[in-house]
Amino acid sequence: MKEPLAFRMRPESLDDIIGQKHLIGEHMVIRRCLEEQRIFSMIFFGPPGTGKTTLATVIAKELKLPYKLFNAVTGNKKELEIIFEEAKLYPGLILIVDEVHRLNKDKQDLLLPHVENGNITLIGATTANPYHAINPAIRSRCHLFEIKQLSIEDIKEALLRSIESEKGLNKEVTIHEEALDLICRHCNGDIRYALNVLEICAISCQDRHIDKDLVLQYSAMPNMHMDSSGDGYYDALSGFQKSIRGSDVDAALYYLGVLIMANDLDSIERRLLVTAYEDIGLGNPAAVARCVQACDAARKIGFPEARIILSAAVIDLTLAPKSKSAETAIDNVMQTLKHDAYPIPDYLKFTPVNMRKEDSYPYDRHDLWPYIQYLPHKLKHRQFYEPQISGPYEKVLADNLKKLRSVKRSDQLADLKKQHK
Repeated sequence: MKEPLAFRMRPESLDDIIGQKHLIGEHMVIRRCLEEQRIFSMIFFGPPGTGKTTLATVIAKELKLPYKLFNAVTGNKKELEIIFEEAKLYPGLILIVDEVHRLNKDKQDLLLPHVENGNITLIGATTANPYHAINPAIRSRCHLFEIKQLSIEDIKEALLRSIESEKGLNKEVTIHEEALDLICRHCNGDIRYALNVLEICAISCQDRHIDKDLVLQYSAMPNMHMDSSGDGYYDALSGFQKSIRGSDVDAALYYLGVLIMANDLDSIERRLLVTAYEDIGLGNPAAVARCVQACDAARKIGFPEARIILSAAVIDLTLAPKSKSAETAIDNVMQTLKHDAYPIPDYLKFTPVNMRKEDSYPYDRHDLWPYIQYLPHKLKHRQFYEPQISGPYEKVLADNLKKLRSVKRSDQLADLKKQHK
């Protein structure tokens, strides 16, 4: 049985690799290493299907060094121990670790000494952000290189090469320009996805010709890197919230669409609610309330109609006045509480002990309440909340706050009661 097209078309040399000119172009770091016949431990990170493992394999082949492939998820300690024994017989052995961010502590403990003493050279591949997902002990022993998403031109070159190559389709099919463009757009920079679509179209096409309609049968919508545990998922959520915060309604709707395509109502709802209270907040409380109602309605109705409700909520929040004053205020409080414990004034306690009646809290004197000091004594002059007057509602709050802060508050309740008889 034939291997998959993507496997057959894997580059055998550096010059066969498409894209990544920032690493393999003339005078660039990977090419210079191969020219100097030198190698060091490194980690390649980037989106799926961009050639991370392929580049690692090509490096080993170009240097004519032995190499072993190891998957951090499915591989076990016994396999690693065998590889380390082989490294003693084959100096310079390169260990290519796929999904390197998934190495558990036991495997890391086995691996690190061999990387440290140069017994093996580690080349890791991962779709995750290495600054967040890779253990610092491994990261500090490796150079990090980003493998960038391939452009449409790169993908087109790879597809045409596959059609022409004897290893590929060997000119057995032709492809319409519209069909070629569609695969390039839908693959989202994932060359493996593009080759898989091309291969299944080549098998099923009539008259050995691939047209746009055939491509749409096997790639009805763009390939999205939306694994809920991967960076693409969190990047979309991050872009969604930041676009609302930055009042870019078109961008916010675009990222909403990405999340809707992933059918991820839970994340949309959670992110909208967080954004509403964190970024709009007191700038427009009515918009915040409408967002809560919209999320409830979207939950009851579900997709596809929920997209209409969510779109209205996103437009409302994006174009509303913004205020982060509530978040800033509580964060100021939490930061203060990290440094010390402040006793609550006795007259505010639920059941104060041995307190004179004249010093107790005046439940029946609402006229005195605005003059009482409520903060602990050491914090009596602290101001945690500062308005951000971006909308009419918070301006009203700010005006009221100004009046209230002009009043001198006191912890001497007996004196207050005498002054305000």
